[in-house]
Amino acid sequence: MKSSIALFSILGLLGFATATAAAQGTAKQVITAAGNYHPLPNAAYQPNPANTYKVVFSLTKASDKPDQVNPALERVARTVNLYVGAGVPLDHLKFVAVAYGPATPLVLDDEHYKAQFGVANPNLPVIAQLRKAGIDVVVCGQAMAEHHFANEWASKDVTLSLAALTTITGLQQQGYALMPL
Repeated sequence: MKSSIALFSILGLLGFATATAAAQGTAKQVITAAGNYHPLPNAAYQPNPANTYKVVFSLTKASDKPDQVNPALERVARTVNLYVGAGVPLDHLKFVAVAYGPATPLVLDDEHYKAQFGVANPNLPVIAQLRKAGIDVVVCGQAMAEHHFANEWASKDVTLSLAALTTITGLQQQGYALMPL
């Protein structure tokens, strides 16, 4: 009897610890390198786990500090974590993040990012985790050229597109919602 009470006490404490962690915003995340969020399971407008979500993110802002994850890329990571945290399976997320303009350097491999900014590229772990989760991180080929970056300088986890202009409009015609960041 005492062992049963002890077992139930332990299980109750574990359940309380899990509920407390979720309430404090430490829910398990798919993208751990960025994208923290605060779970709100009773909030309105929860995503439907049965639906497929198609979003093209327009990443146009530069990082304020080169040693910090680009804020637009961080928002993409947060969006993935929000949907998955709400129960949407990863294979129901058709997300494409397109970097161009001042955001272009976020895709550079470590060697070329260090040459440009003097620090390791903090965006690479986020990009790698997004790629592993099935999210396509794309760089505008026109922006690479305008920044005088060789196409080979982009991370191996990044897709080179003809242009952000053609990628975004093409995806919108396929039913993707545009999320400017």
